[in-house]
Amino acid sequence: MMETGKVLSGLSYLSVFFAGIIFPLIVYFVAEDKRAKEHAKKALLSHLIVLIPVCITFVTFIIEASNNAEFPVLFIISIILTILTSLIVTVWNIIKGIKVFTSEHF
Repeated sequence: MMETGKVLSGLSYLSVFFAGIIFPLIVYFVAEDKRAKEHAKKALLSHLIVLIPVCITFVTFIIEASNNAEFPVLFIISIILTILTSLIVTVWNIIKGIKVFTSEHF
């Protein structure tokens, strides 16, 4: 049988699919297990990383829209950056979640 801290830790990473920032935040403040808190913090930070390129995309959209850019190169590059960052973060969270669930000592 899995212990609660291990389940909460693994789900904190895998929450990238179902509860994003909310689940690891709740686990961080509610869990009593130090390891679960540590994993929740790492998962939360990894979920927040995606907000950086999203903000950059928003700013480049505003800049290029206000300049009436014919071909918005920076906006397109920032969208590609956002997609790549999201993919990397998602894969990293899947790997970390699986590692937590499969390890004997999480």
